[in-house]
Formats: sequence, C-alpha cells, structure tokens
Amino acid sequence: MSAVLKPEPRPVDLHSTAAAEAALRSFWRLAEAWQLTAAEQQTLLGVGRTTLYQWRQGKVGPLDRHVLERLSYLFGIFAALQVLLPVPERAHQWIRRPNAAPFLGGRSALERMLGGQVADLYVVRQYLDAQRGGKA
Repeated sequence: MSAVLKPEPRPVDLHSTAAAEAALRSFWRLAEAWQLTAAEQQTLLGVGRTTLYQWRQGKVGPLDRHVLERLSYLFGIFAALQVLLPVPERAHQWIRRPNAAPFLGGRSALERMLGGQVADLYVVRQYLDAQRGGKA
C-alpha cells in the first residue's frame, strides 16, 4: 500500500509583484465590465492619477494592504453580482442603477462606493452577500 504523495501547496505571497500584476489584471477586467472612468477607478482603489496610469502601463510593484483590502471588496462585489444576476449585462449594470435599499436611499451602489472610504465598499459587499444568503 503506497500513499499518493501530493506536494504541499506553496503559500501565496500577496505582497509580491506577481500577485499585484494578477490582481490588477482582474481589476482592469472588472473596470471594463462596469465601464468605470479613470476617476472612478482611482477612487475605488484609493490611489492617485499617477499611480493608476503607472499601473496601467505595467509599472507595478507590491500593493499595500489598503489597496489589497479595496480589491478584495470589489472582487467580492463582482462575484456576488454574478451569483445574484447570472446575466452578465444585468450584473454589470446593477451598480449604476438607482436602488431602494435603505443604505443607498435611491442612489446607485456605485455612488455609495465612490464615497472614497473602504467602509463604502464594505457595506455594498455586505448587502450583496446578505442578498445571496452568504457571508462576507
């Protein structure tokens, strides 16, 4: 009887340049799907114009924990929308549509997320996770 040996998975270094490049590639796809302007991208990521354009040109280094946290919430929002609204166009348009949810008060989720605070991303993520019956 021989046991099948499986290699132990290597831990992912979220602070590596490779991880940053992969995360930003995902963000660019999200930004395209949501039709985000450069100014909206800056606000959602919490970075300045110069940093955004450097990243767009591929000049990426490790991301700080604040950007990683924002990306985590944005990716969670994107994923939750895919579950709740399986038609991609509807999922992508949802963030711009006025919403009667109490925490939005008739504004769109994107308007709330563009408040500039990490908490603005958190509450949208929390709301969507609750709607799909999951946890953040």
